[in-house]
Amino acid sequence: MSVDLQTVKRVARLARIAVSEEDAERMTGELNAILGFVSQLNEVDVSGVEPMTSVTPMEMKKRQDVVTDGNKAADIVANAPATEENFFLVPKVVE
Repeated sequence: MSVDLQTVKRVARLARIAVSEEDAERMTGELNAILGFVSQLNEVDVSGVEPMTSVTPMEMKKRQDVVTDGNKAADIVANAPATEENFFLVPKVVE
């Protein structure tokens, strides 16, 4: 796949980026180089390679998926400057 000048201008317009004629010509070459590199990556045989979450093997931290009732309202509003019945009180800003 190759990118031509018309495609670069269209993508720039869709992205709402102002691109001069010289920049568009330069970007055409840069985008073609990027797409060439991506096509090289597609040639790599990755069959049998497990997907990774990190470059070093590690066990994902997991917690039990259990429903709790919370009961943390008092802790949540403990540092608030003004509260009432576990609700934040804020000054009125609109009359």
